[in-house]
Amino acid sequence: MNPISETHEEILESLWKAGERGEHGLAEVRSSCAVEFGENDLKALLSNHLVSRQGDTVLLTEEGRIHAEKIVRRHRIAEVLVTSILKHKSGEMERIACEVEHNLQPEVEEAICTLLGHPEFCPDGKPIPRGACCRKRVREVSQAVVGLDKLNPGESGKVTYIKPASHAILEQLISFGLSPGVIVTMTQNKPVYCVKFEETELALDREVVRNIFVWKFEE
Repeated sequence: MNPISETHEEILESLWKAGERGEHGLAEVRSSCAVEFGENDLKALLSNHLVSRQGDTVLLTEEGRIHAEKIVRRHRIAEVLVTSILKHKSGEMERIACEVEHNLQPEVEEAICTLLGHPEFCPDGKPIPRGACCRKRVREVSQAVVGLDKLNPGESGKVTYIKPASHAILEQLISFGLSPGVIVTMTQNKPVYCVKFEETELALDREVVRNIFVWKFEE
């Protein structure tokens, strides 16, 4: 198989994301793809057995899914990295993540994933495909991203991602202003968890708190 170009990686990524939405039409894939592509690009992917096509329906093959999963994983890990550690604004997240995903070596990807505590979701609440380091729960790199429930009273951290136990809870937290990038302080953890951020104070139950992950600030 010929090396996969950045354009073809973007198409595979777009096919994966379209599949998450239950969409497989060529028009939907084109509209969500970060780059423009033509018939020659599709023919190249077909010849490499990465996609199958029937009319305007384009699907990833098993081989294509393997490649697309790796690309999506790199992109979403990069999003967490950009918003939590590099502290770029959310508006810049997508552009920088796109640049990072094409140049992230496997060993660097695993080190970043371990450093971030093996995040399960990107800042937008979309699932991050598991990697070998996640399945082994590798901890060689010092873990700085922890569940909000691990903070002691008085400790603070920056929200990196929220694991949506339900979209209703996720939307409610965001409506309160608790979203990736926000700095939150634990004010008490018994008998209930109370947190403070910006001008807001909230009392949250344990299940909600343990699904909010923060970049813990060192004292």
